[in-house]
Amino acid sequence: MADDELLPVVSFGNLMSEGTALSRRGQHDKALGCFNDALKLRAGDKHCLITRSKCFLKLGDTENSLKDAEASLQIDKTFTEGLYQKAEALYTMGDFEFALVFYHRGRRLRPDLHKFQLGINKAEEAIINCIGNPSSLKLESKKELGFVSRQAESKKDNQKQQNKPKDQKDQKQTKKQSPKTEQQLLGQLYADKAYLEKLLKDEDLMQSSTRQGTKVMDLVLGGISYLNRRRDFWQQQKPIYARVHERKVLRQGRMQDTKEKPSDISRSIAKNMEDIELLLARGSAEESCRKAERMLKKIEAWSENEVPNKNELIGNLHNCIGNAQLAMGQMEAALHSHKMDLDCARQNVLPDAVSRALDNIGHVYARIGKFQQAINTWEEKIPLAQSSLEKAWLFHEIGRCYLELDKAEVAQDYGQMSLQAADEEGDVEWQLHATVLVAQAQVKLKDYRSAIMNFEKALEKAKLVPSEAAQNGIIA
Repeated sequence: MADDELLPVVSFGNLMSEGTALSRRGQHDKALGCFNDALKLRAGDKHCLITRSKCFLKLGDTENSLKDAEASLQIDKTFTEGLYQKAEALYTMGDFEFALVFYHRGRRLRPDLHKFQLGINKAEEAIINCIGNPSSLKLESKKELGFVSRQAESKKDNQKQQNKPKDQKDQKQTKKQSPKTEQQLLGQLYADKAYLEKLLKDEDLMQSSTRQGTKVMDLVLGGISYLNRRRDFWQQQKPIYARVHERKVLRQGRMQDTKEKPSDISRSIAKNMEDIELLLARGSAEESCRKAERMLKKIEAWSENEVPNKNELIGNLHNCIGNAQLAMGQMEAALHSHKMDLDCARQNVLPDAVSRALDNIGHVYARIGKFQQAINTWEEKIPLAQSSLEKAWLFHEIGRCYLELDKAEVAQDYGQMSLQAADEEGDVEWQLHATVLVAQAQVKLKDYRSAIMNFEKALEKAKLVPSEAAQNGIIA
């Protein structure tokens, strides 16, 4: 029994947190193990399926990525993260038309999410690159046909190819493209493919095996097959004739029109938004703020035809400016920016943006010691909270404010609510914070026996996190 008590607590929330952290560090194989274990504890959890799907996609396993995305949608057909992930998996597999369908479905459900519009733009561009522009592009020979016609022809060839050895099929595929065309498609990988094809001519080497018993021929053919698939993918996404057509367009002077295309504008905006967030994350709050303010002026000058989600972006930029101002200690300015974000979100009926703005306004009020205003703001946000984890920290923050106002009984109630939400999520860290809040409220209520019991529970949680600073604070 004593040994069992020493075993670490493994919960769904812990596994999800660890898997997400590993994935962010690029350790996708290890992260995959965490998500697999998490799904054993909570089979069919749609959020876990999506995180695992993203992990599979990072590892290049598009089939399993697609399966997980589809499994999440079987649970909830309107699950926007599932729709987006399915579209991303299909796009990576080269199924641009089907990807476009799911980007559009997600956009209809959540027009406030900019990523769906970006997905639509890139899928449409890939399709145009695949089939060309019928009004302006003339094909000179059958060899220039896009992947759509090749798919129809391939059905006839499949039956013939099924009875042929693997090496013959790969060699035939290699002959389909001229060396010059393949070099353009594969880039630096073309030299690797040429080297592997040269190795095929060494019969003695091809008949040999590795220490593990794998035939060298199988390894070489596998490498060639992979490079052929890469070549075909890039031919679909950016076919040679489309590149030639683009060069003709440039020579004809179409680039004289200084107006940017909607797809170019979307990419430019997405890149700038990433830069703004990255600058703030690296501690360059002042530069992040300046860049966001410049971007805001630029977007306000554009029409809604050029930027369909203009109002959403304006709100996002007010949010970025407010966060940067908060980091610089400009509290009043930060409060004004986040209130602008809130007004924009309410006018355009964007629930997620409303929730975000209320969260930030509450934080600013708490930082400047206006605890009642912070409470009022965060209590308005409660109905918008979408997960148990979000509720856990929200209840905790409201409870802390009540504690600062010497309303210990209410603080204790919110601490208990926070603990309940953290238990539902299985998050040890927020269980720790909530338990400490409850204990501190009980000290103010002079319920010392209960306070000691909760501090002891918190100490056990601190050992699991682990947090030495938290342990020392609780002991003190």
